[in-house]
Amino acid sequence: MRVFLFVAISILSANAGVVLQDAPSCPEQHGVQAYAHPESCNLFFLCTNGTLTVEQCENGLLFDGKGAVHHHCNYHWAVDCGHRKADLTPISTPGCEYQFGIYEESHGCSTHYIKCAHGEPIPQECEPGLVYDERIHGCNWPDLKLEVCNPEAVVGFKCPTKVPSNSPAAKFWPYPRFAVPGDCHRLITCVNGFPRLISCGEGKAFDQHSLTCEEPELVPHCANHIRK
Repeated sequence: MRVFLFVAISILSANAGVVLQDAPSCPEQHGVQAYAHPESCNLFFLCTNGTLTVEQCENGLLFDGKGAVHHHCNYHWAVDCGHRKADLTPISTPGCEYQFGIYEESHGCSTHYIKCAHGEPIPQECEPGLVYDERIHGCNWPDLKLEVCNPEAVVGFKCPTKVPSNSPAAKFWPYPRFAVPGDCHRLITCVNGFPRLISCGEGKAFDQHSLTCEEPELVPHCANHIRK
């Protein structure tokens, strides 16, 4: 099915985005399909209703067939190019090393980060209770960044060293749970003595009595606060 891609190499234009003249037909004649270039991780083949073009990923992005960051391409650090060559020369603008990328806003423990698109730095915020972790290019639990983070300060809760044996929290030991006062969406669980703020997820409500996430109708006082 992909043999046509290798044949097309001999007729590639130097400019990405152009229609390949006299190219083999696309495997699919309807819809849009993207295929890896056999030599370059920056390029890929695009079939649009049977028309074959060669495309180039934006600066900071590479093609892996899975990416949906922009125009079928993914962040370069998330792509395994295998034997394909990748040009990772940055095109920098203020606040952005590459035209597309994700970067920490500041060194240390931060709940914010920067997402660059077309060279424009766009401030982003982690979900409540999380901090940006450069190692995974995303948000993470603050207790996984103890070298720079104080989880108690981020979450606003200090885990007790023990809980009454007859309390609801004890049922979940060694990861006791606790309610967040006035919050129908989240709970706190302690992992290795550090607090984590957990979301119940869409359509669920936190029951402060059972310390579990339930259907809203089972938590009457939260029913009007839950999006379905």
